[in-house]
Amino acid sequence: MSMQHSCAIGGNTGSCIELLSSQELELINSKMAVVNYRKGEIICKQGTPAGQIMLVQEGLVKIYMESNSNDNLVLHIMPPSNIIGLSTLSEGNSVYQFSAQAYIDTRIQLIDSNTFKQLLRSNPEFAIKVVGFLADYNSIISGRFFCLTQKQTYGRFADVLLCLANRIYKQHKFPLQLSRKELAEIAGMSVESVARILTRFKEEKLIEEECKHLHILDYDRMFEISQKG
Repeated sequence: MSMQHSCAIGGNTGSCIELLSSQELELINSKMAVVNYRKGEIICKQGTPAGQIMLVQEGLVKIYMESNSNDNLVLHIMPPSNIIGLSTLSEGNSVYQFSAQAYIDTRIQLIDSNTFKQLLRSNPEFAIKVVGFLADYNSIISGRFFCLTQKQTYGRFADVLLCLANRIYKQHKFPLQLSRKELAEIAGMSVESVARILTRFKEEKLIEEECKHLHILDYDRMFEISQKG
């Protein structure tokens, strides 16, 4: 049985836009706007009307559920080529069921929802790619709920570091663009716990921090911690 991860980072690669014909690209460009968001800016707000589908062109986006206690639940972390707002395409779902925020400086392509639906109907390859995104997002959510309730803090945090290395930066040494607070939010733990685990991992020669970069020194041991939870 494969182990679930709780890092929230999707595995999709490649833009669905590249599957469009020249005529379809002309249509989508006429109904599209590109917006730049600075680190920390809100991209969309939970409960607000949803008239657009958003493609992450550059950057990193946090998708989360808000609560009255300010303990937000992170659902996804979206690197480039991912799509925000696909759930709003279903009938009767006219508002965003989540909020989205730029983790780092981010560029978003905003596409009219009706135009996006038109492309789904006219281009089967495009539609299949979009279904793949939906399947990936659903898998992430189910994996996160399992891990956040079943894994201990060390396993959850090891998940986060491995997913950043594998799915965002594609290497074992990567820039620490996320704060301790943001890392804690993804892993579902306190900032104090993150600081304690980072210290423990460094003492055990699993990682090192240098010049605002984190280097996973012993990938196999880190993977073992992730799997055992």
